[in-house]
Amino acid sequence: MNLALVREKLDLYERLMRLDKPIGILLLLWPTLWALWVASNGRPGWLLVWIFTLGTVLMRSAGCVINDYADRDFDRHVERTRERPLTSGKVSVGETLLLAAVLTALSALLILPLSGLVWRLALVAVFLAASYPYTKRFFAIPQAYLGIAFGFGIPMAFAAVQDTVPPLGWWMLAANIAWAVAYDTEYAMVDRNDDLRIGIKTSAITFGRFDVTAVMFCYGVAIAILTWIGTQLHYGAFYFSGLAVATGIALYHWTLIRSRERLPCFKAFLHNNWLGAAVFAGIVGELNLRPLL
Repeated sequence: MNLALVREKLDLYERLMRLDKPIGILLLLWPTLWALWVASNGRPGWLLVWIFTLGTVLMRSAGCVINDYADRDFDRHVERTRERPLTSGKVSVGETLLLAAVLTALSALLILPLSGLVWRLALVAVFLAASYPYTKRFFAIPQAYLGIAFGFGIPMAFAAVQDTVPPLGWWMLAANIAWAVAYDTEYAMVDRNDDLRIGIKTSAITFGRFDVTAVMFCYGVAIAILTWIGTQLHYGAFYFSGLAVATGIALYHWTLIRSRERLPCFKAFLHNNWLGAAVFAGIVGELNLRPLL
């Protein structure tokens, strides 16, 4: 077999899985790590950390593949997506579906050592990932559904550590939903004109001229829920310092998106990695560093 062709095919699969664009992995991983650390009081088993980190990579990759399959007829009409491997014809529909199946199977193998509750939640997570792309056809704010799909590692993490999902775990998922609506609306603002033309529904279209206000409101809701969680757990300065940094990052995003220009909106979307990291740093500081002081 021609090695050059093999490398070319692997490169196409990498692009189909968006491994060349790791921001999606990070936006899934941060809330999952929040939950692992909170659920374990700062002491998650490293096997669990490994399982959930690799599982996040695999399921995000599978979700991207399924998304490209679902949107293959729409993507050719969008400037940013028309050269994706499936839409451009460089990868076949059969290859795409097979790749999605392999990635999902590998994810299932990862959670074999975990409890039955984790398995049941994983089935829900697979359904959410597979169905999300189709919500853009009928749901006015599909970003909220995305927030559930992107945050379902939260209840799974609590289940893996505690064999239950306490109310705080579901509240953390609610915070993630609000955060996801904020950052994915920024992302949708980039493609708004294309989405209007082809009939895709997004929060950027639904919010209309109130899009910037809605983004900032959702950031506020997410931070407010995380603040309440911190008070319920009696967290201190480290945790709330992390939230203060996250709030500052959200305000910086306002300066980027208020003009509604494509590139600054996309920059704001990408920058959400640091917001998720700030919250995680606050949790780690509170649970792992404060006891040492």
